[in-house]
Amino acid sequence: MELCEIISTIEKTAPLSIAAGWDHSGMQVAAERTLIRHLAVCLDPTPSSIGSALELGADMVLSHHPLSLAPRFPDRLDSYHTVLKLLLRANVPLYASHTSLDANPEGPSGWLAKKLELADTSVLEATGVLRDASGRERPAGFGIAGRLPAPLAIADILAAAGVGTARLVGAEPSRRIERVAICPGSGSSLAALAAAAGAQLLVTGDLKYHDALDAPLPILDVGHFSLEERMMHLFAQELRAALPELTVSFVPSADPFVMCQPFSTSVPEDQHEPLS
Repeated sequence: MELCEIISTIEKTAPLSIAAGWDHSGMQVAAERTLIRHLAVCLDPTPSSIGSALELGADMVLSHHPLSLAPRFPDRLDSYHTVLKLLLRANVPLYASHTSLDANPEGPSGWLAKKLELADTSVLEATGVLRDASGRERPAGFGIAGRLPAPLAIADILAAAGVGTARLVGAEPSRRIERVAICPGSGSSLAALAAAAGAQLLVTGDLKYHDALDAPLPILDVGHFSLEERMMHLFAQELRAALPELTVSFVPSADPFVMCQPFSTSVPEDQHEPLS
């Protein structure tokens, strides 16, 4: 299948016109090949993910996160250098659907909103408009707020997200929520907009300490990884259905954060300085 046809299909769901101005969605690493037989889809273009994609026989890679948000020289022997070496040696293109995918609430980025069956939805931060085949326009942007079919405890919303652990600010897990806002990835900057939209809870990731102190509504921080890993898995399924003549594989990424148990210190307990 021609590379341009695949990109056209990707951009039906993740059009570059709705991406954030600071972003670098689109082609990351060009290649000479134009005929593609196997597309690999992943969250992060790490050496591990790219290596796994190439081992599967992929001749194109679609990632969510860009290889780099700003142009830079490969002047250090780091992961950026390694990924470039792998792709260029194999003559495999890398394309990223980053905020171009995030900003389409009706696409895979809205999977949790669909699972929770949110109604009366609205976009928190608009970045443009989407048009369907009939020319109907609908808003595009980051984050979505909506009303639940019936009040749910925050713990039940967490369970619906499929996340084992999370950090909760401003509420108890038993609090029942009627209207929720969701922003996969890093969306704590949308807290004020979520509150203004009437949300009683924001589900997102990457909440910082001082932002938590000043949060205008309860926030459930599920981490950057969880919702977006599921999003890219669903995008791979969508592309597999849309491009039946193409082999589409999903390459799992790994959350860089791991939970650890308390560990013992080498300082005896009786030698700790007392708190004053």
